[in-house]
Amino acid sequence: MFTLVAGTGYTGRRVLERLPADGVLGLGRSAIESRRAFEQVEFDEADSLPVSLPGRYAVLYTCPPDNEHDERLQRFLSLLTVAPSRIVYIGTTGVYGDCRGAVVTEASPVNPGSRMSIPRVAAEKLLADWCGDRACDLVVLRAPGIYGPGRLGIGRLEQGGAVLREEDANPGNRIHVDDLVSCCVAALSATAPAGIYNVGDGDHRSATWFAGEVARQAALPEPRTISRVQAEKEFTPMRLAFLASSRVVDTTKMREVLGIAPRSPEDGIRDSLPP
Repeated sequence: MFTLVAGTGYTGRRVLERLPADGVLGLGRSAIESRRAFEQVEFDEADSLPVSLPGRYAVLYTCPPDNEHDERLQRFLSLLTVAPSRIVYIGTTGVYGDCRGAVVTEASPVNPGSRMSIPRVAAEKLLADWCGDRACDLVVLRAPGIYGPGRLGIGRLEQGGAVLREEDANPGNRIHVDDLVSCCVAALSATAPAGIYNVGDGDHRSATWFAGEVARQAALPEPRTISRVQAEKEFTPMRLAFLASSRVVDTTKMREVLGIAPRSPEDGIRDSLPP
């Protein structure tokens, strides 16, 4: 099936590289370099899509909300003159809010507690209503922190950036970008059941442990650790917002229904370091 990938950034580009080149089109803000040749179009705020839509196709939407109403998503949907058979949306596990370390599944209620997660809940509802009115399957992949090549926080470690001491740290939830790509490809298949999927590696060791493992594998000094009180003085508001929520994200459905067996964080870090 032809696939339209809206958003050709860190994850979207890799999905384009995984799918058959003759059956995919990437829409992004700028042209991207790739090891493979596939069709891509620079597209942002145009009044129409730069391609004629086939009678049967799927959409992968990777773009984060541009504001609290996600006008970019609304505009994109308005341009789909022919409804797709399926939309796959990359959302966030942040929609569950602060669960004080409790386990959350796809059946857990959403309770967004930050300005970053509230638009995500609204986007999921917008898509559910839009797809419901058009007999279009919707798959929502709720993703945690995405890491991979260029996204290990090595620069911060090299500059002596601190991490929370282990006793103050929350459970970790993360996924390697290439495992997220595998989830996207599986979810785009017409045989994958529609619905919500939590995605992640299932390893809940803390961000403190993860930073230490990155430092170890990259042959860097062990990160400096600080208390939450000190973190309030040193960390950025966005980083503090992540620390305000604690949960353990259950990914059983991803494994059993989508058939994805993600790599361990040790392997993911090793796969992400420069050769």
